[in-house]
Amino acid sequence: MNFMKAIVAAGLVAASTSAFAADITGAGSTFIFPVLSKWADAYQKESGNGVNYQSIGSGAGIKQIQAKTVTFGATDAPLKVDQLENDGLAQWPMIMGAIVPVVNIEGVKAGDMALDGETLANIYAGKITKWDDPAIKKLNSKLTLPSAAIAVVHRSDGSGTTFNFTDYLSKVSADWKSKTGSGTTVEWPAGVGAKGNEGVSGNIGQTRNSIGYVEYAYAKQNKLTYTRLVNKAGKTVEPTMEAFQAAASNADWAHAPGYYLILTDQPGEKSWPIVASTFILMHKEPADKANSAEAVKFFNWSFANGNKMAEDLDYIPMPESVVKLIEKTWSSDIKS
Repeated sequence: MNFMKAIVAAGLVAASTSAFAADITGAGSTFIFPVLSKWADAYQKESGNGVNYQSIGSGAGIKQIQAKTVTFGATDAPLKVDQLENDGLAQWPMIMGAIVPVVNIEGVKAGDMALDGETLANIYAGKITKWDDPAIKKLNSKLTLPSAAIAVVHRSDGSGTTFNFTDYLSKVSADWKSKTGSGTTVEWPAGVGAKGNEGVSGNIGQTRNSIGYVEYAYAKQNKLTYTRLVNKAGKTVEPTMEAFQAAASNADWAHAPGYYLILTDQPGEKSWPIVASTFILMHKEPADKANSAEAVKFFNWSFANGNKMAEDLDYIPMPESVVKLIEKTWSSDIKS
């Protein structure tokens, strides 16, 4: 059973139990889906309560929680305080992970290629169109690169992964910031769209000479060819747990109203440039208080028992100090 079939099966197992026990429903981020599926499967086995989660993208997840059709939403693009207040929502970070560029080029293995932010932005802007472009060759003098057109792949749906990826491109390229900018959806200058981290992973795996961006768990479990990146300190770094943690260590959650914090392009010689968080959204005054309470139990269980599962997929668990802040948020904000 391959990785995607395995996590879908885990989701279906968790969902199938919900008719017989508490029915926790959620929707949104594909970024969190691999680890959330693991948590849901383990929680169902321990508690008998299932989690029915739709991996449909952050934008759709926000819409579903706003419409009160799910118990929780999950988004990699955090909502600002004024929007949280308008929608009556509580928000907190659940997990941190990394976004990596992935390529499919004959003869190029994972970690062989290095890119810097400006070059990556110019590829996505349609300014660099071939793999043997001088800007790419300068960063990869030891690689033999084809004189082939670059097949650019981006997300087609409203995506928190896109929000963080384009936020990074906006920080490293003034031209990208002024012409395209950042958001869960943007007017892409080049390329073709695919739905979800799953769709981008599948497209890259099937398309020679392509480039895309996905959450690291998808790259690792699907054996995609990730690139190295030049970080803010000018150091070329590999996507490793050490590099992800180095970037995440700069996060000052205690002084972020509504936990609104973006972790791209962080300082530090070891920092991976594109680290992101997935945030959970729940109504402060839920219509179904029993399901809301059960969802909080699930997230509390995940914080207490799910760190090893998260680290096995190269996610970064929330620090204990932050979990204590989140527990206070649950007590004060969610009336269930």
